[in-house]
Parts: sequence; structure tokens; C-alpha cells
Amino acid sequence: MRVDAFDFALPTELIALHPANPRDSARMLVVGADGGLTDSRVRELPDFLRPGDALVVNDTKVIAARLEGIRARGEAIASIEATLIERVDDCRFRALARPAKRLKAGERIRFGESSESTACLLAALDAEVEEKGEGGEVLLRFAFAGVALDEAIERLGAPPLPPYIASRRALSSSDPADYQTMFAAKPGAVAAPTAGLHFTPALVQRLAERGVQLHQVTLHVGEGTFAPVRVEDTRDHRMHSEWGAIGKETAEALNAARAAGGRIVCVGTTSARIVESAADESGRLRPYAGETDIFITPGYRFRTVDALLTNFHLPRSTLFMLVAAFSGLETMRAAYAHAIQGRYRFYSYGDACLLIGGGSANRQGARR
Repeated sequence: MRVDAFDFALPTELIALHPANPRDSARMLVVGADGGLTDSRVRELPDFLRPGDALVVNDTKVIAARLEGIRARGEAIASIEATLIERVDDCRFRALARPAKRLKAGERIRFGESSESTACLLAALDAEVEEKGEGGEVLLRFAFAGVALDEAIERLGAPPLPPYIASRRALSSSDPADYQTMFAAKPGAVAAPTAGLHFTPALVQRLAERGVQLHQVTLHVGEGTFAPVRVEDTRDHRMHSEWGAIGKETAEALNAARAAGGRIVCVGTTSARIVESAADESGRLRPYAGETDIFITPGYRFRTVDALLTNFHLPRSTLFMLVAAFSGLETMRAAYAHAIQGRYRFYSYGDACLLIGGGSANRQGARR
């Protein structure tokens, strides 16, 4: 399918630079199975769900993946910024470095220092450029490993805000908390599962009172999920793999909910992708732990997901392709046109849309 079919024009001023406060006050566009549109708020989510429905959230935690430091080459000092994108092992990460042209394989970067000031050794983190690839990608081997490395990254790093936010304002003191969901428990993501940002304890309590079960899965969101699609046809795009898991108890509980007539409601495209990765041909979930590179585009037959709460996504992105697969491309184009006209806020810190019933109409068939 041609990628330009998923293009649309978005006014820059609709890109949200800060989240709604409180989080569940964000607007929510409800897209029915028949394509009908209803304007609401996230706090009203329980009104659109039924007792016995199962809400699936992603419990990944965003690491402080943006690091700043210096590279010394003799007396020549260069400032370097690195964004961690994938953990390779206990002491190595793949990262995007800027400016990469200032780096060579074998050189060392000291994070936690700048060219203007010198940090003490205890406040610094050294890394060797083990490999240098294309597009600014490097493989970094850190001087620390395991928990010690995790603690150093958390201490010295900053939230890896998406470029459409980071390029338009400075990092705020509230971003470390704002760019983390209330469910965040398992470190490993380099981007937030943004639909989960809308939840508050009060909303979770109202969902429980409604009789909606809440279940947690894990998908460590990688940079590749948000990478632009640079090919002309979706068949030529290669998805980066991401690690995810669904425990045995969670899989059995979701299967039981569906068997009792409840709906599987995924919070975010990340939850939907790991749930679909773990489902067999009949839609039954099994325990799952491993990499997934599932790429969902129109024509995909959903096995398990009955409803999807998600944010408004970038044009030509794999995420917009997924929601178009769930509810239909024309339906989603109409929904996004309605949202733009209604001045909804877009992207990571923006508003939400609730897609009901689209995937359940396409239960049978093969996955891509």
C-alpha cells in the first residue's frame, strides 16, 4: 500500500508541548465501529466501557536516555549528545550521536561533563565508541555495567523527548515525571507509551468501580516505533524489533475475560502490538517473552484487540497505519480531520482517541 495514503496536513500549533493537567482532563475523540464520532474527555472513559471489559496497559518505564558529554581528542574538545535507542548487553547500548561526524571508533566520551565545566569523576560516565554506523548511529561500551550503569544513566541522563517537542522548547523540570505513565515499573523504553500518560489514580478507581479489569503487559518502546517511513510502499518498510512480555497469569485472565463476553481494550499501540504478537490464530493469548517486529497495516486481521485508546499520531507513521488498520483508513482520515477542525492536541503530550469495535470485525485471517 502506498505510504502517501497515510499523509495529512497538521497545523504546527496543534502539536502539544505540555501534557494536560490533570492528565485525565485531556480530550478524547470516540470513534465508533460505524465511524460515528463523539467528543468527550479521558475522565469519561468508564462510560464507554462495560463491566467485564479488560483494560491492558504497558508497564514499561522510560529510561533517562538522553546523555550529554564531551569527546577529547588531544586539546580539541567537542560537545556530544547521545540518545540511547537499544540495549545490547549489560554494558553496551546502541545510540544516536550528535554530531556523529565528531566521533571515530575507539574514541571515548565522558558523559556528565561539558566543555564549559569539569565534573568530578564520581559524577561522570565514560563510554567507548565501539562501532560507528550510518545515520549517526554508534555502539557505545560503557565503563559501568548492570545496575551500576542503570543508576548512572538515571542520574546523568534526561528524558528522551520526541524531536517535535525538544526542538521547540527547553526541557522542563516536570518532564521526567510528565513523560512517565503511572504504570511505569520495568525500565527499558526509550520513548513513552503515550496513551498511558492520560491515566490517574482517580480514573483507575472509577474504572474499577465500573467493573473494568486492569492488566499489565510490557513492551519496551524503541526509537524504531516512531522512526519515519522512508519508502514509498508499506511492503518495503522494515520495523525495528522491540522486547515485550505477557505473563501466564495475565494471558489466562485476558482469555477468561473474553470467554465471559468482555472486550480486550488496549491502552496504546504498544499494548496492542504485544497482545497481537502473543495471540494464536484463534485469538487465544499465550505467555510471551521476546522480540516482536509486528507491523500492522490495513488488511491485517486483528486476533484479540476489541478497542484501542491511543493518541493522535504523525502522518505517514507506522502508528497511524495501525489505527487505520483497526478502524479503516477513511474512517481515521475523517476522525483526524474532525480533530484538526476541533483543535484537538496532537502527538505524545496531546489528546486521545478511543477506537471501538474496528478490530473485532476482522477476527479471522492471517497476520502480516
